Amino acid sequence: MDAKKKDCIPALNSPRFVQSKTVEWIASSDIVFVLKYKKTNKIYPKKILNWHEIVNDEIDGIPVLISFCPLCGTAIAFERIVNETETRFGVSGKLHNSDLVMYDKLEGNLWQQLTGEAIVGPAARRNEILTTFPLITTTWGEWIENNPDSYVLSLDTGYKRNYDGYPYEDYESSKDIYFPVKNLDKSMHPKTPVIGVIYNGNARAYKVSDLIKTPSITEKVGDIYIKIERAPSGEIIVTNQGTLFKINAFRHFWFAWKAFYPNSTLYELENEKD
Repeated sequence: MDAKKKDCIPALNSPRFVQSKTVEWIASSDIVFVLKYKKTNKIYPKKILNWHEIVNDEIDGIPVLISFCPLCGTAIAFERIVNETETRFGVSGKLHNSDLVMYDKLEGNLWQQLTGEAIVGPAARRNEILTTFPLITTTWGEWIENNPDSYVLSLDTGYKRNYDGYPYEDYESSKDIYFPVKNLDKSMHPKTPVIGVIYNGNARAYKVSDLIKTPSITEKVGDIYIKIERAPSGEIIVTNQGTLFKINAFRHFWFAWKAFYPNSTLYELENEKD
């Protein structure tokens, strides 16, 4: 559905960064998104992404897209490659299941942010899916305590915005969902933050609050055993216990995860089961 006009929320195309040691405007409890690649850590504060949703950036020469949907609580990084060509992305002004729909500047395709799938345009006919990069959702305090040498997206964005303000009032705490969604699950608060994991078509969700209580969980998902750990930095690490390969996992609001993965099951701590 059309929520606003194309580029009504301006993407950042020439992001500037400052050293984390010089930053005094982020509170310890503030949510940040961290792109960690080789020896480089880039931090994108949620308080900036609330107002821009997309950052066209690069890391170690690789073109990357940092995307955040405030309505779904979902931050995901992708490679900015469409049909084997580097391009930039913008906010289309459309939503699907209350999730950000992006568009690329190469062909004008529409892309579902939560899944990375092309949903309209030539890329959709090619069944293209954007390549994801691990993006960590954590707090400033947890990350900086463990990774003091990082780069932070600067407040000097080229736009005048109240980055200390939140544009959606009490949205995150309320049960209200502004736009239509499928498969609405009312078993818990719709904005409950969860970590979503998919492997071989098996979708599983873990409440962030449970991972704080129990920072290491090993269980069977589908036909493999996985280990999900919450590091002191707040990073969620999911590992295939058979191959020891990492599995991408991202944070979402519960309603958004279930909208796209209705067959997902939810992990429950033993003392919380009926």
